[in-house]
Amino acid sequence: MSNADALPPLSRLPPALAAFLAHLPGLFLAALQPLSGVPVSGLVLALVVGLCAGLLAQLWRLPVWWRLINLAFVPLLWLGLQAEWDSRWFLAGFAFLALTSLGVIRTRVPLYLSSERAAEELARRLPEHGRLCDLGCGLGGPLATVRKLRPDARLAGVEAAPLNWLVARLRLHGRADIRLGSLWNADLSRCDVVYAYLSPAPMARLWEKARAEMRPGSLFISNSFEVPGVRFDEVVDLRDLSHGRLLIRRM
Repeated sequence: MSNADALPPLSRLPPALAAFLAHLPGLFLAALQPLSGVPVSGLVLALVVGLCAGLLAQLWRLPVWWRLINLAFVPLLWLGLQAEWDSRWFLAGFAFLALTSLGVIRTRVPLYLSSERAAEELARRLPEHGRLCDLGCGLGGPLATVRKLRPDARLAGVEAAPLNWLVARLRLHGRADIRLGSLWNADLSRCDVVYAYLSPAPMARLWEKARAEMRPGSLFISNSFEVPGVRFDEVVDLRDLSHGRLLIRRM
């Protein structure tokens, strides 16, 4: 059974939609509470909603940061309303999520953060003066780690979310070619290693792109997500917090 097949069905939804749905059971319970006749404070109800949403996000294997958002969103919203926070704070929070998650609903690719262990494995497999391309490079963590371990490496990344792209670009200080745009426009023909930590949704299409563009002998590496019907040459258990695996295929 593949990783994608093993995922709960709701985890295959766009993460933003799954996060919204995870709040509904708790909100339903909170709406029914007055019928019980038992007095319960608003803060307790907010905590119950947040706990339910956080547990469902964990069960559905949403990215860690979505789990934290689910857990904290309603309690923080309740506290903000009680404290009469300026509504501009809520607008700023929405803008932040939009800038870091732009395109998630369309692409079904959330922000996943690779572990140091994953980056170390990438550095180990990169040939001397080799070129690594990180598709959906997020905040640039793996590229920054590979740069430290392999100063000879040539690094490139592509990111669709503007704020993530800006953070990655500033983080690498011109030591990597970080481009804002779609991974489907990336040229893979010059890459020795192509790395992707995406989601189950685009993997079949990405594999076809890799087959068409990557040269023989180069490495295609997916973090955790398999390609339906494709056998990988090597699987590396990362033993990190996300229980990730590197799936490696030589082209």
